[in-house]
Amino acid sequence: MTTSIRVGVIADLTGPLSIMGVANANVARMVIGDINAKGGLLGRHLELHVEDGATDDAVAASVARKLVEDDQVDVIFGGIYSSTRQAIKGPAVVEGKTLYIYPEQYEGQESDPLIFCTGPVPAQQVDPFIPWLMERTGAESFYLPSADYIWPHVLNARVREVVTANGGTIVGEEYFPLDRSDYRATIDRIASSGADAVFNTIVPPGLAPFCEQLYDSGFTSRGGQLICTYFDENLLSMLPAAQVEGLYGCLDYYQAVSDPFSQKLLAQYNALYPGDAKFTGGSACSGLYRGLRLWATAVEEAGSLAQEDVIAALDHAQIAEGPGGPAAMVPGEHHARLTMYIAQARGGRFEIVENLGPIDPQEPLVAAPALTT
Repeated sequence: MTTSIRVGVIADLTGPLSIMGVANANVARMVIGDINAKGGLLGRHLELHVEDGATDDAVAASVARKLVEDDQVDVIFGGIYSSTRQAIKGPAVVEGKTLYIYPEQYEGQESDPLIFCTGPVPAQQVDPFIPWLMERTGAESFYLPSADYIWPHVLNARVREVVTANGGTIVGEEYFPLDRSDYRATIDRIASSGADAVFNTIVPPGLAPFCEQLYDSGFTSRGGQLICTYFDENLLSMLPAAQVEGLYGCLDYYQAVSDPFSQKLLAQYNALYPGDAKFTGGSACSGLYRGLRLWATAVEEAGSLAQEDVIAALDHAQIAEGPGGPAAMVPGEHHARLTMYIAQARGGRFEIVENLGPIDPQEPLVAAPALTT
């Protein structure tokens, strides 16, 4: 009897990110179902193990340990917050020596022989987007309200660099606990600073009160630009459309991407999983889809599940079709070349305003793994 291939997925099925986590679990079921319907991989059935990370890093670490030690999975996918990635990394990668694929757009700089990242990084989001926005809107002064964890700190440093290089200024930068709900003092400072643009890295659960209070202050009605690189259709559905009307984002996929494969994929997902948990870019669905497909391609090329062989194949794996377009791991970098889009929220939907084409992640080369005996 042929043993199955065990795939672990950590998704935030409960907690503030649950709408995204449920969508991630749906994507995993859809892709694994498609692969099994075509005979699995290497003639073996894929066995999916989904664990709830509960939007809690301690829980994510605990279920990562379970997937490695009890379920003995061959690969782990998942995590949205960068702090969750780090929580998973300890038991899964450092201790468990298990291949881990992180699907969310993030701050970059993750560099480990056992980790591959399949979402966009600052070179693909901030670097092309900020100069475009400054030229398009005339925005020169930026305020950076932020959640207080690794992703906003590192991303804001890149925003500061790019804004300054293009002749703009950062007029404020603040950090808050993820569950902060009162931003009135900060919004007063945004108004008094005269900022042309708010580059937001506040995340759920703090996001909804911030957007409401910023809108109520009249920031956007006065012509201020609201920017959020992770904002997607799942978040649009959580907030009144008026509060985020005109918001600009930059991601690897939006539902408005019109290539035939992206539209077919969205239709398949919607037919299987109608409801609030949508297939989106900023919530890791697009990165999880391509991560699963890239990994499957690597397993087929390797002809085995020997981890060093799968990693060697994954290092240059590519898919001709995916959400938003083709994707290819850049050899040595463990990050993917992706087609990127700038979109704007209009009437409760995202409309694509610029197709930036394929962009390299420009991440440092990852050191070769130490040989294990």
